[in-house]
Amino acid sequence: MFPRNIMFIIIGVLIASLAVFFINNTVSIKENGATNGYLDKTSYQTITSFLKLVESNQVSYAELRLSDGRLKWMSKDQRLYAIDVFSSLAGDMDFLNKLKDHGVGLKIIPPSSFSFLNLLVLFLLGVTAIYVIFFIRQTKSGLNNQIGFTKARAKEISAVEKNKITFEDVAGCEKAKEEVKEVIEFLKEPEKFRKLGAKIPRGLLFIGPPGTGKTLLAKAVAGEAGVPFFSESGSAFVEMYVGVGAARVRDLFEKAKKKTPCVVFIDELDAIGRHRGAGIGGGHDEREQALNQILIEMDGFDSHETIIVFAATNRPDILDSALTRPGRFDRHIVIPRPNIKEREEILKIHTKSIILSANVNLAKIAKMTPGLVGADLANLANEAVLIAARMNKLKVEESDFEAAIDRLLMGISQNIIMNEKEKKVVAWHEAGHTLVAKSLPNADEINKVTIIPRGYSLGATHSLPEDDRHLYFEDYLKAEISIFLGGRIAEKMLGLGITNGARDDFKKAFELARKMIAEWGMSENLGTIFYEQGKSEVFLGRDIAQTKDYSEETARMIDQEVKILIDACYKNAKEILKRKSIILASLAEKLIEKETLEKDEINEIINRQS
Repeated sequence: MFPRNIMFIIIGVLIASLAVFFINNTVSIKENGATNGYLDKTSYQTITSFLKLVESNQVSYAELRLSDGRLKWMSKDQRLYAIDVFSSLAGDMDFLNKLKDHGVGLKIIPPSSFSFLNLLVLFLLGVTAIYVIFFIRQTKSGLNNQIGFTKARAKEISAVEKNKITFEDVAGCEKAKEEVKEVIEFLKEPEKFRKLGAKIPRGLLFIGPPGTGKTLLAKAVAGEAGVPFFSESGSAFVEMYVGVGAARVRDLFEKAKKKTPCVVFIDELDAIGRHRGAGIGGGHDEREQALNQILIEMDGFDSHETIIVFAATNRPDILDSALTRPGRFDRHIVIPRPNIKEREEILKIHTKSIILSANVNLAKIAKMTPGLVGADLANLANEAVLIAARMNKLKVEESDFEAAIDRLLMGISQNIIMNEKEKKVVAWHEAGHTLVAKSLPNADEINKVTIIPRGYSLGATHSLPEDDRHLYFEDYLKAEISIFLGGRIAEKMLGLGITNGARDDFKKAFELARKMIAEWGMSENLGTIFYEQGKSEVFLGRDIAQTKDYSEETARMIDQEVKILIDACYKNAKEILKRKSIILASLAEKLIEKETLEKDEINEIINRQS
């Protein structure tokens, strides 16, 4: 849509075009000597009276318009007259000779050549001219806004913000909090450190999986110190036009220098801080210029400028070495996944505003969520509230949290109706996983098994470790592979044929066995050698194609060892299920009946049949 003033101009051009059209088709006899310039409508004449006036020499001039047969003339006394005649009168020689004999000048006006097509062309030309003018104005406006395009769009959180984040809002990360406390002291009292000649690190790099609270901790540092906080994503410095990212980096640090002391936080640093010269073709000029500008800015801090730069990444292995050298991001703070105690503390923070039932045990919920990070636990608490609200409850109960855990870990229950044969196969498959896990001493405890379709799976077996694991022993890993293979073995024992339902089990079993053999040195024949150096990322520019650091003969040995390991685990699981076939059948039948079995029900069936 054009602006209103442009529309008015277009309408004006149209009116002007129409006026030109009508003026061109309305020729005034005034141009040929009329002084009064008006048409006498009171003494309307006929062609006969006109000819009599011609014969009496009372007509001085005449016009014949062929387009509509209009005859105009002017008398000797300067009066104008008009009558309608036939256009063929222009070819009547007697009429023309009579006018000539009496000295009457005759002007014959042919039909106008100004057609509708001409008018349309004129109108389009006018619109085109207006559009060009409008485009030029917009271009000038865009050039004027170019400075705004290169401005940093960092979000600033004021030091006097009412809802500022402090360490009270960050559960867990105790070691990371200890690491940043001296930075907080430096931001509060920089002169205290300067007098002693101390140099606080310019950059701190938070490393950890997504959702562990890296951004939250950086905000908490600024909140505890009571200084402004500038937050920007690394991807904001990468644009299509070379130089824009570097300009935004300069602008970000200029803003920070005006608010010193302050904290600058760059999230997802790997988006801009990857190895320079990487990738096919030498790299990305815009990204590398922005990275160079960050390096320059961090080197250019004045000794009296109290600016601390935090950055976060979950890919420290791909960062450029210039970023992590002393004087830049030389202090690395690892923020791992929270342990069971930290998960409980995180749940307490995220349930502060939730009305909980008296039966909710956050310690138990924390135990049921190994591996979940802070963002996952926040989502879990919110999901539990949504489930309780759907059921019109006044308080959130423990069952709501358990349902939320099932939804997050096993997926949303699907409205899939299985026939009796499929249901039986799935029940035996999940019972096979469950019974193998319950029979191996090194396996995790089975918490729940279900044949209700969830996510992409028609059934699921959920295990629950007693404690958080930091090291994985060989016996435990072999038990895991045996559990993965137990589902296919149980299907075979049912006798209805095998299905494609074990695909994901096979994939997990192979990946785990491959790591045991090629990465963790758990093979007597291959020894304690790491064989997977060739798995580097192509975008790093090291090699276009993946390369192996070992021979084809070694590759065949790795494949053979992986197969031997999987076959041994398969044999172990098969022996267990053959020996306990009655218990397997009982578990499957109960699953078909109830669709979901909890831990106590599973233990009761196994103990009763033992």
